[in-house]
Amino acid sequence: MSDSPNGSEQLLVVKNLVKHFPVRGGFLQRIQGWVQAVDDVSFTVNEGETLSLVGESGCGKTTVGRSILRLIEPTSGSVTFEGTDLLSLSQGELKEYRRNIQIIFQDPYSSLDPRKTIEESVAEGLKIHGVGTAKKRHEMVLDMLEQVGLEDYHAQRYPHQFSGGQRQRVGIARALSLRPKFVVADEPVSALDVSIQAQVLNLLRELQSKLGLTYLFIAHNLSVVEHISDRVAVMYLGKIVEIAPTKELFGNPLHPYTQALLSAVPVPDPRRRKERIILEGDVPSPLNPPSGCRFHPRCPQRMDEICPLQQPTMLEHNPGHWVSCWLYEDFEAGG
Repeated sequence: MSDSPNGSEQLLVVKNLVKHFPVRGGFLQRIQGWVQAVDDVSFTVNEGETLSLVGESGCGKTTVGRSILRLIEPTSGSVTFEGTDLLSLSQGELKEYRRNIQIIFQDPYSSLDPRKTIEESVAEGLKIHGVGTAKKRHEMVLDMLEQVGLEDYHAQRYPHQFSGGQRQRVGIARALSLRPKFVVADEPVSALDVSIQAQVLNLLRELQSKLGLTYLFIAHNLSVVEHISDRVAVMYLGKIVEIAPTKELFGNPLHPYTQALLSAVPVPDPRRRKERIILEGDVPSPLNPPSGCRFHPRCPQRMDEICPLQQPTMLEHNPGHWVSCWLYEDFEAGG
């Protein structure tokens, strides 16, 4: 599932990523089962692009982002960054790579230490990695705050003195202080007022162009995704079901789940009426996911002779447009 527009190189390659969480119970806290949060996920992120990972809450997209960074240790699979498998590195070796791979957290309220000044928070990564003298780090912090739209005097304030949008700008400054190449943006605007979201999104795009950043953008708001993404990967219950360039995905969604998601996006034109696709039932539990295609219990186009029995493979239907659905595969009923 690789697609390198404009000849750009693959910066990150994720192959067969799996993360299962144990469920313990009883007096001895023995393992009773496994939550299959991420199950055999593969994708690439090309240098300089924004790949968005979308899906309903609980589909595993945040777990993918944190597993890439090894904030959560994956169960299996490989994550290759600039030719090096990050999952094979020791903690000491991983520290060096973390200078190039950073994360912007979702909640700007809980991600900042209330006891530290803004300067201390932004400079923490620089200090851990031994970058420059104290004076040099101070200058780098002020420069980074200026780049995210804050003033020098903000450096000596504390998080409680800022609005949500300002705190997220601090979070962005902290993530970018080490000048990383790759950033996981984990729903960076979902906790913000709608009026502030566009400002933060435009800031992320401006910084991407200025600093040569590559983003994995995790979100559930498809309007936001359409605005910022080059490509989009759609997740359902721990698996990627479709991946395509943004314009192609929004204009020609192939998977029934993607079609249902896009049908729910409001259109800002009262003269255009949209037919909403209402899915049956609720999302199944990742503790006991359905057999075959995981979407089949809710799919309006399911084929009972194959969908409940076998997981479809990810195939390239159009150039750069991959989908995992039996509607686009040849099969023999009963075979």
